[in-house]
Amino acid sequence: MAQVEIGLGKAGRRAYELDEIGIVPARRTRDPEEVSLSWQIDAYRFDTPLMVSPMDSVVSPKTAIAIGELGGLAVLDLEGLWTRYEDPEPLLAEIRELDDATATRRLQEIYAEPIKEELIGRRIEEIRRAGVVTAARLSPQRTAQYHKAVIEAGVDIFVIRGTTVSAEHVSGRTEPLNLKQFIYDLDVPVVVGGCATYTAALHLMRTGAAGVLVGFGGGSGHTTRSVLGVAVPMATAIGD
Repeated sequence: MAQVEIGLGKAGRRAYELDEIGIVPARRTRDPEEVSLSWQIDAYRFDTPLMVSPMDSVVSPKTAIAIGELGGLAVLDLEGLWTRYEDPEPLLAEIRELDDATATRRLQEIYAEPIKEELIGRRIEEIRRAGVVTAARLSPQRTAQYHKAVIEAGVDIFVIRGTTVSAEHVSGRTEPLNLKQFIYDLDVPVVVGGCATYTAALHLMRTGAAGVLVGFGGGSGHTTRSVLGVAVPMATAIGD
């Protein structure tokens, strides 16, 4: 693959964002009636090719149930407002109305409320009672602390998701999460991510993960690109 010089002693390759590429018809077409959109994680099969991001702005227990009934998979964020407050609906309504000047400060105040372990079990159970596949997310930093509550509540798919997750994490402050051992010890499939390169994805696959999330950051609220100039060309990352 062609390398491009980007500075003294530094080389890279041209990479592409999703909006820079197009998908065109090929030589062969197929009857739509013979096309299946179903997909599978471990023993769980889904009719709709949709996995919804674990964000308070997207997934609540109610929307997780609705998406599950439509054949998709929604992941509930266990570090969001649904595990910090008995009823976060008034706060979610307030957040929708915040202006840019006060949004960051108010969000910091709201999310300063501690996570309540009993709410983790209650939210998972709420989704399970509806009879849909239940998926929930923790960050690598909080997985060791809360994973027992998640498993005991009966989660079907465990998602470990951070801004960027690696199979080998180095820290001088705490014992890092050993993903390979952790996944081996669990009886439920684990999806891990995000990652941005082929090598990082390969290392995560070798931990025994049932799925790997490709991408970097936290969606529409992710400011790393604008603040630091650090980004991942998604089309190239997915292709790799």
